Amino acid sequence: MKRLFQLFLVLFSLCLTAQTNSIKNSPALITANPSSQGMSPERLGRIDLMLKNEISKGNLPGAVALIARNGKIVFHEAYGMAKAEKGKEMEKDAIFRIASQTKAITATAVMMLWEEGKFKLDDLISKYIPQFEAAQILDTFNEADSTYTTKPAKNQITIRDLLTHTSGIGYGVIDGDERFIKIYSKAGITDLFTTENITIEESVKKLAKLPLHHEPGEQWTYSEGLDVLGYFIEIISGKPFDEFLEKHIFEPLGMEDTGFYQPNAKAGRLVEVQAKKDGKWLKYPVTFYDTDYPIKGAKTFFSGGAGLSSTAKDYATFLQMYLNGGELNGKRLLSRTTVYSILSNQIGTIWDGGKDYGLAFEIVNEKGAMSGAEGSEGTFSWGGYFNTQYFADPQENIIGIIMKQTQGPVNDDTGWKFRQMVFAALDD
Repeated sequence: MKRLFQLFLVLFSLCLTAQTNSIKNSPALITANPSSQGMSPERLGRIDLMLKNEISKGNLPGAVALIARNGKIVFHEAYGMAKAEKGKEMEKDAIFRIASQTKAITATAVMMLWEEGKFKLDDLISKYIPQFEAAQILDTFNEADSTYTTKPAKNQITIRDLLTHTSGIGYGVIDGDERFIKIYSKAGITDLFTTENITIEESVKKLAKLPLHHEPGEQWTYSEGLDVLGYFIEIISGKPFDEFLEKHIFEPLGMEDTGFYQPNAKAGRLVEVQAKKDGKWLKYPVTFYDTDYPIKGAKTFFSGGAGLSSTAKDYATFLQMYLNGGELNGKRLLSRTTVYSILSNQIGTIWDGGKDYGLAFEIVNEKGAMSGAEGSEGTFSWGGYFNTQYFADPQENIIGIIMKQTQGPVNDDTGWKFRQMVFAALDD
């Protein structure tokens, strides 16, 4: 009887760790005539022509572009080839590795748990992952053998630091500092994605022992902080990270094609990562990772910073939830006050210019809005390692997503052209 009661308590607590029903009931994304949503069909046609031209010139193998306004899809087209070597054309429901676009979803999961009072954003991460207690900053580095010395940090890493890339943690193979690339490699850190049989717990615990770039909270350094938070979510929720996302974000929002790994039935929809060689688009070779990781290998590593794959429509659905103030289709993931905090500048004056940084989103500020090409003040955006980009403008209630899958040198201007031309297509 005691065991049954304990099981009931566990199940009850898991039920509480979830999205809630909402009195607001914004509809799921549907297709609508562009004119009905204040978008110029002729100017959207310019975007169509631009993308076709870029593909025909060989600057990209293929792409999927989606624009939504007022919760309605007004533009959704596929271009070029998903697998050029195999002659497979791109389809609108193609699945892409979204890499760092994963970060916004991980941050959302963190804030869902924060709303339940599970922790404070300025809690030390060592309170939940003790391996981070002895934070050290890199002092000296020996190029000959990658050995190093450290000095104790004055500050400790907080959850907020991890969300805002101000923790001082590095990013291994894509780090801007060669010393950290070597240190992470020697320590066996899994930076982004893998087909190997490893867990985020194992990787994060190794990462916790390594030196930091700088004092936590004092500088912005792109990092594996969201990977640490993936493991943190497992600790707080008591559920595997992939399962938490599936049950509390993807299922409620109807994001049926989003996940760390894709089932065999969907493997054919996964776009190949392609690189250009001798004028031809070829499948990108295996390097420090295998690009087929979403459909092969151990499928045990859930990278909170870079591991998900998704479709343009699924990701637009996620962004629409934000434009709706945290709700979609009668399911509330976040309160509008939490959304406001997430989309507010969190790093003071660390950045200078037209962009601020919130909790895993880049945000256009007043200066940036004056350019006319980035969107209104408050427009939030990011991109991914395999050449994917998105933005969402709360003032104009507009979403733009362009999905591609390339690596290596590429003559691709579609990201900035697409964003600029979407705002130029506003007609009311």
